[in-house]
Amino acid sequence: MTKQVEVKHNIQKHILGILLHQKIARFRDMRPPRADSNLYSYHLTQIIQSGLVKKVDGGYTLDTEGLIYVDRLNAEKLFVRQQPKIITMFVIQNSNGDILLQRRRKQPFIDTWTLPSGKIHNDDKTVLVAAKREALEKLGVEGQTMRHAGDCYIRIYQSKSLMTVTLAHVFAFNCDDIRTDDDTQWMRPHKLAHYDVAPAVEQIVTRTFFRDPFYFEEFEENW
Repeated sequence: MTKQVEVKHNIQKHILGILLHQKIARFRDMRPPRADSNLYSYHLTQIIQSGLVKKVDGGYTLDTEGLIYVDRLNAEKLFVRQQPKIITMFVIQNSNGDILLQRRRKQPFIDTWTLPSGKIHNDDKTVLVAAKREALEKLGVEGQTMRHAGDCYIRIYQSKSLMTVTLAHVFAFNCDDIRTDDDTQWMRPHKLAHYDVAPAVEQIVTRTFFRDPFYFEEFEENW
């Protein structure tokens, strides 16, 4: 959503709840039971000004921002539901067969070694476009032929609490022209267990090495 609005007031939630299940609703049909008319009118005005709702012939309907917003809602309790993080991830080998890893400099999993990756943006027209953008931004690699090797659904727990959920579109390619530094290193695949690697890294590398036309794997780890 463009403005990242989060609706918190019960009257505004009620209005969205009505419009979630109706294409158009009349003024009186969106008013919560026993709600003061002036207070209801105030919050309807607020939610229109925020770009979530608009007035049309016959009543009111969700505006573009409202359609984007309700797509993220739990339909019954009307709270914004957390969604899995969707990323592109790279398994990159050089001519010696080494794998490129990068050190995480932020939580979660700070200071661990992980495969280069980046979040997919809403304006990335395809997953491949997202992968090529991230390869350029994170690694300075441009015009590289990539193979969409597979997808991995990764769930990480800590102390029995679900910490992160990630859907990774894994791309594989070979390249020798990547600049390394303290946080970007080539490592021998069979020695990954000797390093402090992030969850699922070893499994993803191993699975990608099978070189199937395309794979899907699910991983769960306790951290």
